Amino acid sequence: MRRASLDVIGLLPTSNEARVFLSEKSPDKRAKLIDALLDKPEYVDYWTLKWSDILRSSRRTLGDKGMAAMNRYIRSSVAANKPWDQFAREIVAARGSSNETGAANFFRIAVNPQEQAETVSQVFLGVRIQCARCHNHPYEKWKQQQYYQMAAFFARVRTKPADNADGTVIFAVNSGDVTNPRTNKLAPPTALDAKPLPENFDGDRRDALADWLTQPKNPFFAKILVNRVWKHLMGIGLVEPVDDLRATNPPSNQELFDALSADFVKNRYDIKWLIRTIMLSDAYQRSPIPTGNNAADTKYFSHYTFKRLGAEALLDALASATGTTDKFDGYPTGTRAAQLPDPTVNSYFLDLFGRPARNTACECERSDMPNMGQILHLMNNAGLNGRIAAKDGRIAQILAEKASDSKLLEELYLGTYSRYPSEPEKKIALARLAKAKDKKLAAEDLLWALLNSNEFLFNH
Repeated sequence: MRRASLDVIGLLPTSNEARVFLSEKSPDKRAKLIDALLDKPEYVDYWTLKWSDILRSSRRTLGDKGMAAMNRYIRSSVAANKPWDQFAREIVAARGSSNETGAANFFRIAVNPQEQAETVSQVFLGVRIQCARCHNHPYEKWKQQQYYQMAAFFARVRTKPADNADGTVIFAVNSGDVTNPRTNKLAPPTALDAKPLPENFDGDRRDALADWLTQPKNPFFAKILVNRVWKHLMGIGLVEPVDDLRATNPPSNQELFDALSADFVKNRYDIKWLIRTIMLSDAYQRSPIPTGNNAADTKYFSHYTFKRLGAEALLDALASATGTTDKFDGYPTGTRAAQLPDPTVNSYFLDLFGRPARNTACECERSDMPNMGQILHLMNNAGLNGRIAAKDGRIAQILAEKASDSKLLEELYLGTYSRYPSEPEKKIALARLAKAKDKKLAAEDLLWALLNSNEFLFNH
């Protein structure tokens, strides 16, 4: 339950939710749990955060109104479970005021045909064509000419100030082309490994690109989304790096990759279907504890992969486990980290633990690599100690109910690990609590130890 909850909604289960799930005897309780999580409003918060990272939604580049419009667009798309092909089409061919049409802000982040082609290719195809801007790709078949042919789809996109001068209007014109700087020849708009657009094509070239992009036979479109979701849930992509699909970087399981991508298309690019399908698999539900034979496996999913919690999920988990709330500048008290629409919101914690600045379209910008600063922050930070000792926090609430030591221990374990303490853990902790002169301080020490453990800091 803890694994599923963190992956789908970015939150720890409450102690009551964990208690109910652990006592449930129904053989399909995991399927029911997944469906319930996918229906929660927190699912919308968490996956809006994920797609906002990839699309680089930020106040720094879009301003307040543009960022708010893009966040509303992404959020409403996630809430409606908008098919991924429709979502992609609306972004690639977006037009109109950036303050009213959230998707139009894509063209304020990628501001010229070259950047637009690179971003669309990486986000929606998982193809990194940047290397072909100056020369033929050194590790893949893409030629420099193909790079500029992709850029040509965006050569007729124009912008102008909105009527109120606070925002931008995106529109297309009937003229404009891209020239290959090496040959000085025009590059006809041509999708990767596709036929050129007819010379007499009349209309917005981006509509033709969107048609090619989202067609069921496109060899990249479904696969990159499948790979992104697989990595999010499993910790390792079928292809790594997750957004670098190429013939020289084959998947770890080609048959699985092909089958899951084909079924994703068959199910009309339904992201919830994809999440549910992966989570119901044996692969997702395996133990993280390796056997003697598969301990070295980091590729074939013979056991579940430990994943350090992302910055926002970890901060929200600390708030949940300690029974406290956060206050971010400009947002109401109680706003969770996963609900923040903007990476420029001041938070030393989120930056320390790898929040991306959204400067690039690469998922690698979000870091989950541990460092000494993170360890010292969790061990010694006054903010964390303040959460643990908060007058209206988790421990204070439990003690106010005059709970027994066993009940106190049970609540802390369920609220952090989503499990009951083992017998050895119970024996040690109860002995310490019984000897303590100040039970509140002893309970705080126990919670501090739980929060600084790998079992808390990782999803597993």
